[in-house]
This record gives sequence, structure tokens and C-alpha cells, in this order.
Amino acid sequence: MGRIRILSDLVANQIAAGEVVERPASVVKELLENSLDAGATRIRIEVEGGGRKLIRITDNGHGMGADDALLAFERHATSKLRTSDDLLSIATLGFRGEALPSIASVSRLTLETRFAEEEAGTVVEIAGGNIVRVEPAGLPTGTTITIRDLFYNTPARRKFLRSEQTELSHIAALVTHYALANPNRHVELHSSTQALLTAPAAATTADRLFQVFGKETTSHMIPAAAEMDFTRVGLPEPPPWKRDADYEVPEPGFLRLSGFISKPDLQKLNRNSIYIFVNGRLIRDRLILHALTEAYRNIIPPTSYPVVLLFLEMPPQEVDVNVHPAKTEVRFRQAAFVHDFVRDTVRTALMHARPAADFLQALHNSPLASASLLVDVSPLPGGPEQPVFGPMGDAVGFGSEAPPNPADIASFALQSAPAPASSRLEFGETIPVGYDPSAEEGSPLQPDGEAQTLNALATLRPLGQLQDSFILAVNDEGLWIVDQHVAHERVLFEKILRDREVECVQRQRLLMPVLVDLLPAQMVAFTRLADELERNGFEAEPFGPKTIAIKAAPVGLQGRELERMLEEVLAVPDREQQVENSEARRHRIAASIACHAAIKINTPLDPAKMDWLLRELAKTEHPTSCPHGRPIALRYSLKDIQKAFHRI
Repeated sequence: MGRIRILSDLVANQIAAGEVVERPASVVKELLENSLDAGATRIRIEVEGGGRKLIRITDNGHGMGADDALLAFERHATSKLRTSDDLLSIATLGFRGEALPSIASVSRLTLETRFAEEEAGTVVEIAGGNIVRVEPAGLPTGTTITIRDLFYNTPARRKFLRSEQTELSHIAALVTHYALANPNRHVELHSSTQALLTAPAAATTADRLFQVFGKETTSHMIPAAAEMDFTRVGLPEPPPWKRDADYEVPEPGFLRLSGFISKPDLQKLNRNSIYIFVNGRLIRDRLILHALTEAYRNIIPPTSYPVVLLFLEMPPQEVDVNVHPAKTEVRFRQAAFVHDFVRDTVRTALMHARPAADFLQALHNSPLASASLLVDVSPLPGGPEQPVFGPMGDAVGFGSEAPPNPADIASFALQSAPAPASSRLEFGETIPVGYDPSAEEGSPLQPDGEAQTLNALATLRPLGQLQDSFILAVNDEGLWIVDQHVAHERVLFEKILRDREVECVQRQRLLMPVLVDLLPAQMVAFTRLADELERNGFEAEPFGPKTIAIKAAPVGLQGRELERMLEEVLAVPDREQQVENSEARRHRIAASIACHAAIKINTPLDPAKMDWLLRELAKTEHPTSCPHGRPIALRYSLKDIQKAFHRI
């Protein structure tokens, strides 16, 4: 007897579910796309237990008749394809006919639907892939699908799900994507405790952007739009002997890009605020992300990300959506063409929005500018007229042998401080402080290294500041350069943890509550972290469905830094949430508060303030690095300095 067997439909559906239904958010995605394909104008999503206990999606689409309601649960049953040629012109979000049977095989599913032209609706109940009940019922036009006990019969898959709040945040982020992509649809998302998103149908994408992001973010967004003829390269055509007399070469069509991008002054900590749609389909494509990175290169820091809502439209035959079971990955026929089109369109929009002209006009109109910045280049009385610009050969790097005058280097300025007590300093050997490249190779830290650093820090005498950002200090062991921001960050971090331990955190009442708009996923994260934030000095409460009101905050946090700190805490990637225990969460929040409350770079400090900061740093337990791992200080010996100047 042979060893090869044909799998049963139930097992085949459960295997397919492993590809299509990764987590509760995957179920919401498939059902939400079905509602959109059905022409629904009102969609309501209800979730309990992060989607494990309940997912219910109700729409007012065209619904299904009794026969279609049963046929929809057969594998590869779909109303959107007839032949393989249809794959080249897919205009719907779903097309494979795998989602419903896969979901039904790993849950308890109830389908309630009525086609507009039929008097009665149909109820279909399925448990674990087996039909339990089919009966007519009086129902409104549209469809309601209820999913209970997801993965109840596949415990191996169920145990890999994350916490309820984490799964809910994934669902909230997904629904936000589709609400942005479909401004003409009314979309609601409700958990068991609150309404996470209520987005009535909007007239324009800009109106939907305002509904989801709020006034603050929307005010920093600019439109980006362009259209271009597609270059006809590599499109399939019938061979000459199969062309009839009436055959015409198909038009290549157009490539269109529309949407909104953020100005450079609005930056995020991750890619969660980048929304990209190709022919209405939500995608996560590295090609488009790279194009956006190139467009914003040298405009925002490489570790920051913009807010982007872009819609890319092209002929269906130019993009292959049948790449991944989840249909979130696509392949472009002319990838380089699409990449450059997106990059150039976004870059052009950014260049048109730059405030250079306004800045120059304000500069000329400013009395201070005309007095101190705008140089009068008119000739001196009685003297010959001199050229404003010298010949090209006089420029540094084009033959000039004379070094620049140190007095002309404006960026290097030391603030005076009291001279050290000893006019002669003895320097010892160079000892690296903080970051050590060898540590990345796995060499262990010396157990007495930080003890030596503490002793050395206690004897430092500040000389001044470099670029108002780095404290220059000396002692008998050498010359030190201390990053004032990360040094203060370390001091505040350990103080916050000590105060948190004895429940004596200092907070400041705000004269007026600060209102912060949150995305649905951020609101879920805020609910999860509310208790820990309160223990760290925050007093905040919901103020409407997507806004929180901050009434008190830790001392030192105010204005924009307060909002950025919250954004940072609420935007932790899921991979970190998966392993984060209470101590790690406490340290993460303390580090974020310390970072945003610490002395900033480009901040002048008087000698007393510099001396205080060095004394406080010497009292910390770990003075070599900030809570995020950056080095705090560099130390140089006289021997190394002499070597650098070729004195020895």
C-alpha cells in the first residue's frame, strides 16, 4: 500500500489557515477586504479579547444569496476570477477564495447575510470547518460575520499569540490603514471597553487625514501628486501570427501618485506612520520604502521617519499581487521606473514646500539681520573697488596653501571658566571611557573600570564648552570631553528609578491640560501603560475617542518634549513588547523621560552648572554610558596628544 495520502478538506484548510490567518489582525484584514469588495459604505468592527474571543464585522454591502452563502466556504470559490487571464487585471482586494474556508476551519463562525433582491436572509453556522446550522432569517441587506474562539482547535497556533493589548494594537493599526485608504466609507472599530476609531465618510482624503491624525499632525502635511505615461517595456503581446487585422497595441496607461507627506519638521521614531497603497491595496514594499528614504535623504535624520499617506495607481498588468498569501507584497513589472517616479515626486513636493524664500525675505526685512548679517560690500571712500569673490584658485581645496585662521572658525568657542588650581598638569595613560569597540567583539568589561571612572570624575575641573554641547574638563589623569546631554540623561535616569522605588516621583501640575491626539494603536498602548505612566509622574485621562488630556507630568518635561516622549513610549515595536517584563518597561519609560528632560545640546552652561553636572555624574552607579548605551565621556592622555601633533 502506498505511503502518499490525499489530505482531507479540513486538514487542507487548516494548513491554508496557517498561511492566511497568522493572527487576529489577519482575520480582520480578510473580512474587511470582503466588505470593501462588496461595496459597503458602512463597516463596523467589534473585537473582544484582542480578537481571540470575538471578532464581528458588520457591513451594508450587497450581501449574498442562500446558495452563495454556502458556496463561499468551499475552497477556491470566488466571484472575482474566471480565467487565469483575469489575474492580469485584478481590481478587487480579494480573489483567491481561501480566506473564509481557512478562517472557518480554525474558529466558530457565524455568517448572517441577505442579498438586496431577496426577501429573506441566510444564517450559516460553522465550527472547526463543519457546518452546524443553515437556516433562513429576517436580516437587513448586507453581511455580518462573527468569529469566536479563534484557533480553539489548533492550540499550537493559539499559544503563539501575544497579549490581548498587543493583538488589539495590530488590529487598530490595520483598520486605520483601510480607513485612510477609503475616505468615502464610514468605518468604526470598537473594543470591549471603548471606541478606538470612529471615522464618518469624508468628502476628501484630506478630511479623512484630519479625522485620523488630528489637527496637529495634519498641519505639518503637504500634498504630493504626479502623473506620467508608463513606458511600455516587457508587456506581454500575442505573437504576430496570432494577431488579427483589427489588433492594436494596448496603451501602456498611466502611473499616478497622490497623497500627503510630512514636512521635515514632523518626524517619527519608526515606520508605523507610513501608509502605502497600490491600486487601493495595502502593501509593505521595500522598493517604495527605499524610494521614500532617498527622497528624504539629507532632509531628516537617518534614524527618523516621515508621516506618509500615498496612493499609487497603475494598470493592473503592471503589478503582480499574487505573490504572498496575505497579499501585502507585490512585484512591479518596471520596478526601477516606479522607484524613481515615487522618489522624484516626493522630493519635488518637499522642495516646493521648503521655507527658503520666506526665510531670506524675513532675513532682509529684519533690522538685526541688516545690521549684523548683511555685509555692506560697497567700496571704501577714496579706495579702489575690490571684487567680492576671489578667484577659484584661492578657495580651500583649489591650490590654497595657507591654512585657515583659527580665529575664523566660529564653531569652535570655549566659554571661560576659573583656571585650574595647578598650572602644570601631569597626564597618565589613556583609558577609554564608555564605548569600547572591543566590547562589541565580546571581551568582558573590567570589574573595576567604573570604580576608576567614578574616582576620576570626582576630581574633574571644567574648562569650558565646545559648541555649547560638550564639556571640556581636566584632572591629573588627562583631558576629558563630556557629552552634556547624555551625562545629564544618566543622572536623571538613576534619580527617576530611585524616586520610583520609594514612590516619591516629582511631578508638575500644568496650568492648562496638554491635549495629545493618538492613533487607535497608540490609544491601545496608552491603556496598557497608563498605570506605569502614572507611577512615573503623569496624570492623564482620555479626552474623547482619540485624544488624551495630560494634566501633570514629570518635572522637566514640557511642551513638545512632553509629546515626543509619549510618542516614543507608545511606539515600541511589537518585537520588543513580546519579551518586555515589568522591570524592562519601567526602565524604558524612565530612560525616555530622562532623555527628553535632560539638558540639550547647543545649550550654554555657566561654570557652576558644568561643575554641578560633573559632580552629579560622579555619584551615579554607571557613569560610562547613558541608558540607551551611548558613551558619556572621552579621555585623552598627554602622550596621545603629543603623538597626534608629532611631538614624540
